[in-house]
Amino acid sequence: MSKQKQNRYQRRQFLRDASMGLAAFTIVPRNVLGKGFIAPSDQLNIAGIGAGGKGESDLAEFSKSPKARIVSLVDVDDRQAKKSRERFPKATYYKDFREMLDKEKNNIDAVSVSTPDNTHAVAALAAMQLGKHIYLQKPLTHDIYEARILTEAAKKYKVVTQMGNQGGSGDGVRRTQELVNSGLIGDVTKVDCWTNRPVWPQGIPTPSGSFEVPSELNWDLWLGPAKKIDYNPAYLPFNWRGWWAFGTGALGDMACHIMDPVFRCLPIDYPTEVECSVATIWKEMWNDKQNPDSCPASSIIHLTYPRKDKKGNIKVSWYDGGVLPQRPDELLPEEAFGNWDGGVLFHGTKGKLLADCYGAKPRLLPTTKMNGTLPKETIARVPEGHYVQWVNAAIDGYGKGKTSSPFEFAGPFTESILIGNLAIRSWMMQNPNGKGWEDKYLGRKKLLWDAKNMKITNFDEANQFVKREYRDGWKLTL
Repeated sequence: MSKQKQNRYQRRQFLRDASMGLAAFTIVPRNVLGKGFIAPSDQLNIAGIGAGGKGESDLAEFSKSPKARIVSLVDVDDRQAKKSRERFPKATYYKDFREMLDKEKNNIDAVSVSTPDNTHAVAALAAMQLGKHIYLQKPLTHDIYEARILTEAAKKYKVVTQMGNQGGSGDGVRRTQELVNSGLIGDVTKVDCWTNRPVWPQGIPTPSGSFEVPSELNWDLWLGPAKKIDYNPAYLPFNWRGWWAFGTGALGDMACHIMDPVFRCLPIDYPTEVECSVATIWKEMWNDKQNPDSCPASSIIHLTYPRKDKKGNIKVSWYDGGVLPQRPDELLPEEAFGNWDGGVLFHGTKGKLLADCYGAKPRLLPTTKMNGTLPKETIARVPEGHYVQWVNAAIDGYGKGKTSSPFEFAGPFTESILIGNLAIRSWMMQNPNGKGWEDKYLGRKKLLWDAKNMKITNFDEANQFVKREYRDGWKLTL
């Protein structure tokens, strides 16, 4: 926060407190007020867009910092917002984030966005354009184009950013990076990543039926930029993750956690090739009809990344829906292959390294190697954690405060993940007349990606999934 902004903020805070009978006639220096006092310039006023579900836990984490104040809440569903409103009774409350930003723009310094993926980008960009620091849940965006826009916006509007992949601030990721950097496994040529997700319905028919919209819910605001459809309780409050209109499936939910060590440890940014296969759910004999509105029950994705040091390529494979890569021979039969959420396996020219979800418990294989001489800690840890790190960085200001997953890192990372979804959605495309589906079968093709221009160069039909069409009344303009 610049000195000019600090002065404006202090004046607003003083006048507001004075009108409530809470302030004296002068601003007293902190050294006079004594130990424990936090000056206005050292506090961060946060608005939470998405106050229920993950938003509820996010706001609770921010509030653990004595420097954070939750001053405004937004949720389209009063039922979801109930606990946060009770926890922060002094916070103002809105259903439309646009109204909140308009009315509270002089009272907030930062915004946390914990909505469904569908509205991540529009909410975050609107706040960034007002100069507000942003904490944005993973995946950063619903679409590839949106991730590129937010990455550029963070630089343009000079705000402190953090994606909500909290494992990115964990000790495990940093220890994994130290082990890879040490050269103990040589040059990494391949990585396997996997998750147990989805733990919500996927690969199912589009919900049908007629339902009355609950009085507590603003359904139109919940849809946000998505195409207008009738309300159906099948989507709320959590199962939206399995529908392309609102969520990004198992890959979008977990890859920002599980693949974080891959992007943090290896010299890669954008892939050049992607291919996939997905579970096929047959409705009847010889019926090739998929459920194109729903993410698949399981998928396998293979990505090829050129090394930024020009030393060849690195292959990264993703497995979800209970599908796993083959166990490495170096892992004993009774030893765990990752944890319940998933894991990541680095294949190097000299050995292998296995870690659990979030990069936790990294271990050389065979695990007896962990009894040998290991590299010392060389990468600074984040003892305050992912949330408080962002609070502190936002107070320090753009260019001074540092976060683990700023958009300059999280944007390209998210783009790379969403390219996997582009391949999945292209694979699931159907010929409208039900014939000639063999020509559309993407499992037979390898898609070639031009990162600079955000375009598949050898299958134009796939490019419809780079950037979606927004409903009237919504926009994403940098």
